[in-house]
Amino acid sequence: MYAIICDGGRQFKVEKDQLLDIDYRDTAETGDKIEFDRVLAIGGDAGLKLGQPTVSGAKVTASVVGLEKGEKIYIQKYRRRKNYDVRTGHRQKYTRIKIESIDG
Repeated sequence: MYAIICDGGRQFKVEKDQLLDIDYRDTAETGDKIEFDRVLAIGGDAGLKLGQPTVSGAKVTASVVGLEKGEKIYIQKYRRRKNYDVRTGHRQKYTRIKIESIDG
């Protein structure tokens, strides 16, 4: 069984016991439960159930595994003949979750 959920403006296809990196949540701690009620579709052996726009009464429950950091990205700016050269970096934070159950 799988579900398609919407979180942070993006859609994710999730299955039970799957690890997933979502946007960083500063209030989430290891072991906390998160419920996703914006379930767009649920699929399985019985077929596909589509929502309009969401499936009513469906929810996906996940637990927080920990906080992760993404790969470092470097940003380079340069203007020729202007003596302008800037290099900065960015490292995105993520919250890693494990899908516990899909109800719907």
